[in-house]
Amino acid sequence: MNAPTFTKTGTKAAVAATLDKDVFGVVIPNHDILKQAYLASLANRRSAAAKTKTRGLVRGGGIKPWAQKGTGRARVGSSRSPIWRSGGIIFGPTGNQNYSHYITSAAKQLALRQALTMAQTAKKVVVLESIDNKTGKTSELAALMTKVGATGRVVLVTTGEDNVSLARAARNLVNIGLVTASRLSARVVLDADAVIFSHDAVKAVQTRLVQKAKEAKS
Repeated sequence: MNAPTFTKTGTKAAVAATLDKDVFGVVIPNHDILKQAYLASLANRRSAAAKTKTRGLVRGGGIKPWAQKGTGRARVGSSRSPIWRSGGIIFGPTGNQNYSHYITSAAKQLALRQALTMAQTAKKVVVLESIDNKTGKTSELAALMTKVGATGRVVLVTTGEDNVSLARAARNLVNIGLVTASRLSARVVLDADAVIFSHDAVKAVQTRLVQKAKEAKS
């Protein structure tokens, strides 16, 4: 199983990179694991930012609005009652909600292998002999993406050794993301229109996932 391979300058390489069938060619019986991994990834990024105040937290309301008896109106002890306008909120978000979803490591690895298989089937996977941008110039990275035919949402997968200058070059390109091979996830692959690996990153991903696959079978 091969993938389109280019040199670091964007020209076609003489030898195409070989992809492991246990990573880029697995059987996908259904999309249940992919859905679980995708939703878990989104949920684990969610923060509990919303917070409301109960009647005890709303400022004011200490004085009784009117006398308990003799007015003909219903008795009330505070203007910050939840049934009053500007009162407290009942059962509102407290900021302590936990939205995270748990998914096993084996399921994450399986979902990633399935996502990479789908990307390879859709011809989204591209391999560069090296993703080298020592100058950190955005124009050079944009020109390289044009040469390899990467359009839409692009994910660059590296080993992390050259991320400083590469990150500086990619940060002004809206549709280009950067991720290391050790942190590659199914959601990142599924969201991308093109997944570009460095040659070393392909080896790192395959080594990690093949080892996990063998451990899961044993």
